[in-house]
Amino acid sequence: MSYTHPNGQPQGTAQKFTDKLREILISEIIAINGYQTHIANSDISEINDAWHSIMLDEKQHYGWVLKLLRKYDPEQYKQFLAHKDDNPGPQTPVSLSHSQSGGAAILNDIRDDIKGELEAVILYEAQLPKYPYRDIRTTLQAVIDDEKGHAEHLTRLLLKYDVDPYDELV
Repeated sequence: MSYTHPNGQPQGTAQKFTDKLREILISEIIAINGYQTHIANSDISEINDAWHSIMLDEKQHYGWVLKLLRKYDPEQYKQFLAHKDDNPGPQTPVSLSHSQSGGAAILNDIRDDIKGELEAVILYEAQLPKYPYRDIRTTLQAVIDDEKGHAEHLTRLLLKYDVDPYDELV
């Protein structure tokens, strides 16, 4: 059973701060998967480069938050130790097929990504004061700042590639 709604919104309400960290991990995975899909469906190198850069940040955020979860959830850390020597998988990247979904779909993907970045900021800022540990708050603030930067980067691409004007945006 999936934890997320088809539109990507978490179901239920996490009470423990470690579960709130898990919600953040879920959000980061959704973002990573979304960017990877967009890259596979586009042949515009400038947009793909931006998506790839942002996806690498999302992967970094995932690592930061997972490290915190392992620190504050003893069972999670125990399971990490039990699996840390498992085979890491293929040594070469998985090849992705590139399909052309067209300019309108790419613009929709960019707008959806801006929406996702803004939703992440709202979620993380709402949760920030609920964390009892300074290192968690500091890490989340760094993630929040990155997400705001991603929204602005994507907005610049939208303005460049969408022929319709967005009033007041320069």
